[in-house]
Amino acid sequence: MSDFDYDVLVIGAGPGGYVAAIRAAQLGLKVACAESRETLGGTCLNVGCIPSKALLHASELYDEAANGTLAKLGVKIDKMSLDLPTMQGQRVDAVKGLTGGIEFLFKKNKVTWLKGLASFTGANTVVVGGETVTAKNIVIATGSSVMPLPGVEVDNAGGQIVDSTGALELDKVPGHLVVVGGGVIGLELGSVWRRLGSKVTVVEYLDQILPGMDGEIRKEANKIFKKQGFEYKLSTKVTGAKAGKKGVTLTVEPAAGGAPETIEADVVLVSIGRRANTDGLGLDKIGLELNKRGQIETDHEFGTKVPGVWAIGDVIPGPMLAHKAEDEGIAVAENIAGLTGIVNHDLIPGVVYTKPEIAGVGLTEEQAKEKGPIKVGKFPMMANSRAKTNHEPDGFVKVIADAETDKVLGVWIIAVPAGTMIAQVVQAMEFGASSEDIAYTCHAHPTHSEAIKEAAMAVTGKPIHM
Repeated sequence: MSDFDYDVLVIGAGPGGYVAAIRAAQLGLKVACAESRETLGGTCLNVGCIPSKALLHASELYDEAANGTLAKLGVKIDKMSLDLPTMQGQRVDAVKGLTGGIEFLFKKNKVTWLKGLASFTGANTVVVGGETVTAKNIVIATGSSVMPLPGVEVDNAGGQIVDSTGALELDKVPGHLVVVGGGVIGLELGSVWRRLGSKVTVVEYLDQILPGMDGEIRKEANKIFKKQGFEYKLSTKVTGAKAGKKGVTLTVEPAAGGAPETIEADVVLVSIGRRANTDGLGLDKIGLELNKRGQIETDHEFGTKVPGVWAIGDVIPGPMLAHKAEDEGIAVAENIAGLTGIVNHDLIPGVVYTKPEIAGVGLTEEQAKEKGPIKVGKFPMMANSRAKTNHEPDGFVKVIADAETDKVLGVWIIAVPAGTMIAQVVQAMEFGASSEDIAYTCHAHPTHSEAIKEAAMAVTGKPIHM
């Protein structure tokens, strides 16, 4: 008879938590997962990755019809209109189907769903919904939440000053949407409403959008989005926002200091980043401190300093990405089961699901140069036969390789299907590929991915179609 109720208790059922729970159950362990949301899947599935993609896809189709793109292809629509309730309805249906799918997988794998917030009372004990539960191993997978902006109070119910959750649920197209933050989430949601008719202004504290990405990619993305209708106020600090009957008055000033000014908007979207969810966990009860960024530190196997307590996903250092959390969920389950679970944190791809998409993995050109001599190969999408045929000329592929060994150090892509294209190079880099390896790998024709082959050929100055 076991001394514990469960072998593994996972706190949080987001992409990291539910994957960890299922994998642990597959490995023969008795597993429970504590989740206070009414549905499984965490932020990503309920109010993040999935619903935003549902609106991104639908708004792309609307935009193609409304801006004449389809007409140029011979698809003429005499009458068209926006049915926003139906567009929002298909978003809700997508979420419902996928969250229900996880609940089915829990039942299939005999994972017990404990409904409620979990709080530690000891290293192997938590209270969930008023009930005490014990587990030999406890995995913290509580994810992250929207970072607040001083001087700006989010009120999703009011629909004027919103975060990413509120921006998904607007019941009408804003005349003027101001996005505070030029990162991934702000640009994606800004794209949705711009396509549907909003004027969109992006206010970014730094001097360029998409912080952390390759510099050349950031500049090219800036140009593309500007051509699409985005307006920017870069190197600008937001100091306050006041909602009124006629809209929102946003107060801004130069980031370096200077005279303040105001911007009038119908809706303001605050999207300046996310922070780890640790409130209410009772970490003090088990002697677990947070680092300076409010995260839980772990070792290579995702164990904390408290034996039997593990942590994964947004709550630990690293990029706050669903697929990073998923990989860590599998790894931590395997480590608990006595196997060897590993995640290569140097090769976590990042994707911006705008149109065109933006994707990258590995080092930026700036980071690579700091480490030593490099070679860079680029190939424009306008010279790619599939992109040209599809009237998708924007963007390029950039391959960064070590000048001596030719090992690929980083790949950056702007292309309509960049998020899909990046998988090839992540796998190649995982196996230590050189640019020559990619260049001499046969790519199907005509595909967007041929641009990766040509960029790899360009590392040695020998692309065919340029």
